[in-house]
Amino acid sequence: MVRTARMDGKVCLVTGATRGIGLEACKALASLGATVVLVGRDVGRIESSLAYVRQAVPDAKVESLQADFTSLKEVHALAEAFKARHSRLDVLLNNAGLILHERQVTKDGFEAMLGINHLAPFLLTHLLLDVLKASGPARVVNVSSEAHRFYFPKLDFSDLQSERGFNMLRVYGASKLANILFTRALARRLKETQVTANVFHPGVVRSGFGHNTQGWMNFTVKAFGMFFLSAEKGARTGVYLASSPEVEGVSGEYFINCRRRTPSRTARNEQLAERLWQVSEELTGVKT
Repeated sequence: MVRTARMDGKVCLVTGATRGIGLEACKALASLGATVVLVGRDVGRIESSLAYVRQAVPDAKVESLQADFTSLKEVHALAEAFKARHSRLDVLLNNAGLILHERQVTKDGFEAMLGINHLAPFLLTHLLLDVLKASGPARVVNVSSEAHRFYFPKLDFSDLQSERGFNMLRVYGASKLANILFTRALARRLKETQVTANVFHPGVVRSGFGHNTQGWMNFTVKAFGMFFLSAEKGARTGVYLASSPEVEGVSGEYFINCRRRTPSRTARNEQLAERLWQVSEELTGVKT
């Protein structure tokens, strides 16, 4: 049986919190007594998400912050706004992400899946590391996917922005591979601290994910969505990693269904992870 623990007095920040597994994770963490800060980009969805959590958990300590992850400037503003409200952060759940059927770019000119799925959480984590370290023991929980196995070769740093060619699954898989490489590199850097970093695959979840695509992907989501996991079930591993005493001190691991699993060989390549870290620092302007 998977164990969770009460989180009274703890503060959790959840990105991509207005739908799907992010919203269900907020509800679950609030039910454990945590103060939960929902992050979303749309004011209307933020308000309805707050109401949803408060209805499900009447004594929920829940609040919100707005940020659009297509802009690194807004990621900076999010970190500053959080620090203005809270002096501690016990759990950072980097959940925001998307899949797109065609190449788009962020406000900063990055290919959108790379920018939103990897660079934004990479930057946000760095901006909040001082608060996480001061709050230790604290946890960083990242959302990846088994789709990281779609991208068999190593990352193509000569075309990281997919300008020479765009394939939806390849580019999405690359961004999910980046989530694992980032988590493992982060865990190595946090060894002498009380902050852990782990990453998980939520399963194929019945949520809003994929509905903004076209063609076969959109058809698959609509036609077979009834057979996918509920968002509540998809959120369980994230909530487990955020709260369970069973993973206290565990870091740099990949989880599926609340169990450690071995990611692809490429995802375990430390040299690749270090190269991605260096490039990500350059693209986001992070100094470490």
